[in-house]
Amino acid sequence: MTTPVTGLIADNVIGFARALRAAGVPVGPGAVIDALNALEVVDIGNRADVFTTLEAIFVNRHEHALIFAQAFDLFFRAAEDWKHMLDSVPLPDHARKKPPPGSRRVQEALSQPRMSETPQAQERELRLSVSDNEVLQKKDFAQMSAAEIAQVTRAIDQMKLPQAELRTRRYQPDARGLRLDMRRTLRGSLRTGGDIIDIRRLGRIDKPAPIVALLDISGSMTEYTRLFLHFLHAISDARKRVSVFLFGTRLTNVTRALRARDPDQALASCSASVEDWAGGTRIGTSLHTFNKLWGRRVLGQGAIVLLISDGLEREADAKLAFEMDRLHRSCRRLIWLNPLLRYGGFEAKAQGIKMMLPHVDEFRPVHNLSSIEGLISALSSIPPVHHRSLIRSAA
Repeated sequence: MTTPVTGLIADNVIGFARALRAAGVPVGPGAVIDALNALEVVDIGNRADVFTTLEAIFVNRHEHALIFAQAFDLFFRAAEDWKHMLDSVPLPDHARKKPPPGSRRVQEALSQPRMSETPQAQERELRLSVSDNEVLQKKDFAQMSAAEIAQVTRAIDQMKLPQAELRTRRYQPDARGLRLDMRRTLRGSLRTGGDIIDIRRLGRIDKPAPIVALLDISGSMTEYTRLFLHFLHAISDARKRVSVFLFGTRLTNVTRALRARDPDQALASCSASVEDWAGGTRIGTSLHTFNKLWGRRVLGQGAIVLLISDGLEREADAKLAFEMDRLHRSCRRLIWLNPLLRYGGFEAKAQGIKMMLPHVDEFRPVHNLSSIEGLISALSSIPPVHHRSLIRSAA
């Protein structure tokens, strides 16, 4: 005979499900009901049984398993009313490993205020959050605290890039198309013996413009690169044609690592695959490697290139100008994002910047949320191939 799960145990299961949702694991009310019913047929005094039962119901994707294990350990360790459940059998092996990349997000989810707060307190917190958001829009990434960077990261994860589409050379059936589809028209007329001819038409196929990002990971660019990687991860979900390369003293392709669904896991994979993070800068050498090994693979079909760097090259010579010109000629549009543009009196005095500027289509800042939103607006519309006029935008 089973024992109904009620009282403090049921409240803890509901609270745990709410914490999982806040940490990014989709858990609906139906799953909570299933979990309560499942706990009636297991030994709730056995920690491993409870862990396995809740994991089987709440986790539907592989990338959510580590987040669930971390949340389970933190939540029920703090829940004294369930202490008898946590002192029995140890957790499975994968729950006792090193905390996953999303552990910080789990801790923030568990520390969120309870829903029982008064409406006055919630309204006051809302006013403060609106004011803080206005400040964060203009605040430099390099001047933010850890808490502010966490807020900006969550804001970036919610950003969406409109599908600016390119018209390809391929055709598809389209009732409003301008080209006659002779094959489908004749095939349709055979059904009526040629008495009635239904004209079929073709229209051009539109596809999202590919985006190729080259990110500088030298010491002066660390804060900006990490947050921009969050932005690239956010837009990669909707746009599959996004290629990402990191460069310092060498070039590293992190496109596959950034495709992990969980943003923290994706950035952890990128960091693990790079050996020269926060090191020196060799822009010319890195661009030469990209143009030679990857240019033809990823720059086809009207790709837009985002170059994120401060341009402080220690080996600025004619090679840098040559590789920049080659990159510019190989893509539809080259946008240089430079955090040094945050200074109002910025002038291109460094030799590397002088050599790179003539070969870009747009020169934009990338130091705060406003500059990223400006970039989204710029990417939403695709101008003709290489209008050659240098556009400098300040945010």
